[in-house]
Parts: sequence; C-alpha cells; structure tokens
Amino acid sequence: MSVNALFNVDEAVKKLVLTDNVKEKEAIAREIQAQAKAKGVFLASIHDVYMARGKGKGKNFTVPAMNLRSLTYYLARAIFRTAKRLNAGAFIFEIAKSEMGYTGQPPIEYVGVILAAAIKEGYHGPVFIQGDHCQIKATSYFENKTKEVSGLKDMVADCVAAGFYNIDVDSSTTVKLDRPTLTEQQRDNFEICAEMTQFIRKIQPNGIQVSIGGEIGEVGHKNSTVEELVAFTDGYNKSLPQGMAGLSKISVQTGTSHGGVVLPDGTMAKVKVDFDTLKALSAAAQQKYGMGGAVQHGASTLPDDAFNKFPEINTVEIHLATNFQNKTLDSKLFPKDLYAKMVEWTKVNCQSERKATDTEEQYIYKARKRALGQFKKDIMNMPENIKEGIAAEIEKNFEFLFRQLNVQDTKDFVAGIVKPVETIIGLRHTQAELTGEGDD
Repeated sequence: MSVNALFNVDEAVKKLVLTDNVKEKEAIAREIQAQAKAKGVFLASIHDVYMARGKGKGKNFTVPAMNLRSLTYYLARAIFRTAKRLNAGAFIFEIAKSEMGYTGQPPIEYVGVILAAAIKEGYHGPVFIQGDHCQIKATSYFENKTKEVSGLKDMVADCVAAGFYNIDVDSSTTVKLDRPTLTEQQRDNFEICAEMTQFIRKIQPNGIQVSIGGEIGEVGHKNSTVEELVAFTDGYNKSLPQGMAGLSKISVQTGTSHGGVVLPDGTMAKVKVDFDTLKALSAAAQQKYGMGGAVQHGASTLPDDAFNKFPEINTVEIHLATNFQNKTLDSKLFPKDLYAKMVEWTKVNCQSERKATDTEEQYIYKARKRALGQFKKDIMNMPENIKEGIAAEIEKNFEFLFRQLNVQDTKDFVAGIVKPVETIIGLRHTQAELTGEGDD
C-alpha cells in the first residue's frame, strides 16, 4: 500500500462516512490503513493478551469494549486521547451485528474511521476492533439451522475481511432451558460456537489468531452458573479439532440488560450486578480452561460506584454502549431541531418498538437509536465545534471508566505481547467475484 503525502485525515473520514458507494469506502479505508501503518498503528487481536491474563500475568484490569453508534470518529479520537494520557493499551472498539444495520456503519467504514482517529491523535500501537454479538436468531435457527449459521458466517467473514480480528460469537439464543441436562440445554450453543470457531480459524489472516468469545447466557435473562459454564465449555472443547485454539473469554449473564431498564418517567432503574457469581464464573474460566476470564455485557448504564469492582473480581472485559449514545443525544450541544426530526422519524417508522404499557419517554428512549443511521449524514455534517464539543464532554466519562477499570499503564504489557502483523483490509469477495464468474 502506497502512502499519499497529501493525505488529509479529516477529509478522508468525511468522504468515507458520507459516500454510499461501498467500493469507494473500501478504497478510502485502505488508504487510511496505509497511513496508519506508516505511523505505527496496526489492527490486532487481543487473544494473546487474554491468554496471558488467564495465566495470571499482569495486573488485574478489565478491558472496556466500547460500541460507538454515532460521532464515531470524534468519540474514537477522545478515547485515543484518553489512552495516551493514561498510558493505556488494553481497550477495544466494537460494534454489534444489529448496530451495523441501524447505525449505517458497515465493517469497512467502522475500521477506517477508528484507524483515522488513531492517526489524528498520534496514537501508536495495536488497535483492537471487535464484532460484538455476532448472533444467531433463535426462531430462524430452529426453522432452518443450516441457513441461519450460513448467514452468520457471511456476516463474520465480512467483519474479518474488514479488519475485525476479535469476534464475539453469540449463539446463547439457542439455549433450551427445558431440556433435561445442562449439556443438552447448551448443546446447540456450543456446537454452533465450535463450528464458527473452525470457520474463523480458516479465514483469519496469516499471523493473526482472532480472539473469539463465546456466550452461555443471553443478556437480560436468567443469571448464569458455573455449572452452565462447565457444560458449555466442555462440550465446546470436545467439538473442536484437537490442537485448534479455542475461546479467549466467555460472556455470562449476572443481572444486567442491554440499554438498561428505563422507567415510565424516562429515568433509569438501578441495576444490581451479582458480583459473587461473576467472580466465580471468571475464576472457572481462567483456572479450569485457561481463558482470560468472564465478560460482562450491558454495563454502560450501571451506577458509577460499580465499575471499580470488575477488576477486583478479575472480569476480563466489559461491554459499554448505550451511555455513550445517551450522552451524545442528550447533550445540550446536540441540535434540538435535528433531535426532533429523529424522534418524529421513529414515531412514523418504529412503532413495533412500542409496548402497550410504554410511556412516551420509554418509547423514545428505546426507539431513538433506530434513527442514527437514517440521520448519519446530518450528524456528520453538524458544525465541527458541536461534534468536538460533545466528544469532549464524553471524554470525561472515558477517563473515569479507564481509571475505574484499571487499564491505565497497560500499554507496555500489551505491547510486550501483541506484535504488528501486516494485513490488508477490504471487502469480502465471493469466489465468483474473484474468478469473474456470474458477471453480467
């Protein structure tokens, strides 16, 4: 990849976000990657860091995995600024399968924007980008298992080709609690996860061991148990070919829900995490199976005094999303007329989100994320001082989280483990496209 000496990172990001041409997005993202490489920034897997943590190496810290649904370039820049101030290296940018759709951020765009943010802020070293909740839809799976798994493989292949070298496989939706044994309850879950692992190992770039996470309990449902973790992991390991690298972590349910629980007046319900259960699950993942530990989902709306407990009990990773979105849309800087248009759009297009018991505040809180993709260009075209001002507000939250999760001064630990591997990001091409078959 050649480096363009006249490259302007801000202009590149704007073109990347605003163009609807996917091939143009690919070309811009590749140019950004070339610029990043020249400045010592590279896409990486956190697998070996987690394996080291599973062996007890390094201090206790919990990696924040942050979903950026809007103002991605500006919030990522704020994260990189925070990381530089705190000498942090253990943090992940992620986006879920569902979020890619409703925020209008395909994998190649998300990767390009994150790398551009690193360039802009003068960050050096590995950048971890993760596919969050690469999920099986249970109803579709039990109607046609092959078709649903094939669809997930297509989605994951797009992510890996674009530079997502960390993938969370979420087949926990297939757990059947009405089956007689824990193994049978988890069977579809661990068999799908093992099949996805073999697929990912087949398509991962040379020199990259993609970090793969599994999940044993669907977030927002029944709390997980150590016995369920053992049933899942034993079944998963037996389903893998001998010698193949497996999971680096495992997601569990300990009392949270995605997006939090909004009360009728629009305020958030206080959520209590079962830290004793989480501690036991993380210990089992590390000590019995050598993984980095357990992962906590749905945590961004927890009370501030909860976050410092996660590293204390050796939680390896925590997922944070909704609060960043809330702080963006609820900022006094966010244009009121644009926000009003977004809310009106949801009322016309998202009535399926509304429950009969929902107040207006509850409905808007749940539905407004659906407007982010529809108004992505309007948000990107807001004045620079507005976008940078909102990011500066949220930067205080990033610093708070980094300190509470104890990821300050993790830069050297990560750099000692993760070395650069040259890869070329891009769109995934089918065999027909590569050979010219099927062209009109």
